[in-house]
Amino acid sequence: MYLNCPESLQVGIPLKCSVDTNFPAGTAFDVVFYLSQYTTTPISRTAVTVQEHAPDMPAPTMYQLFETKGLSGDQYKVEVQFYGTEDSKLSSDSMTWQIIELQDRSEEITITSPISQPFDEALRIEGSITDLGNDGVQIEVRGPDGRIFGPQYIGTKEDLGSGDGVFSQKVTVTRPGEYDVYFSDPDGFIGIITFSVQAPVTAAPTLVPTTVVITTKSPTTMPTSLPTTAKSPLSPLPIAAALTTAGLLVVATKKSSK
Repeated sequence: MYLNCPESLQVGIPLKCSVDTNFPAGTAFDVVFYLSQYTTTPISRTAVTVQEHAPDMPAPTMYQLFETKGLSGDQYKVEVQFYGTEDSKLSSDSMTWQIIELQDRSEEITITSPISQPFDEALRIEGSITDLGNDGVQIEVRGPDGRIFGPQYIGTKEDLGSGDGVFSQKVTVTRPGEYDVYFSDPDGFIGIITFSVQAPVTAAPTLVPTTVVITTKSPTTMPTSLPTTAKSPLSPLPIAAALTTAGLLVVATKKSSK
């Protein structure tokens, strides 16, 4: 059994270890990643099973990845642990554990733009790198949809007072979420800074009260028509009598005038 890991690594870069063995197919074991100080504290554990291979050949190399993002610079350990008594079958030259030194350079990064930013202003990446001067810094931005920028070098301007390299970069984002910015320089990986982009604020619709004026019309009182008295036509007898009287008066007047 041969476990092989890098002896040192920058915090934030995944730790990649390989395992080679000539144990028979079906042999199962764990590969455990520890913080190794006065005592060992497990960080993550991965179950591994040896797959089918030619009897006279070792199994294909198996690779295990361990995330180091968020860990501190310190001493760590990776170890192969069997479930049963398989460790008694190990050859004398087997290597089943290894010490790894994680180096943390993230303190060299100073961020001056807000870590939490509103969607309409994101993503502003502004700050400085210790003693970087005008050498430039490489950044890569990864968000909810994967990589959206870089890796690409951006210019830095030396701060004449401190010698730090001051940088400023705007990266357009298309959705809210967390965005990891990876920083590197000519000396290698520096660290990761995580920005949080907030969802755009949706203004609540303003409800304008509508006043409805209801006009009630009083019923119109129509004047009561007075009863109309029907005039009866004059009787022909009184009319004839009147005419006869008028004629007699005319005759009498003529006789008296003679």
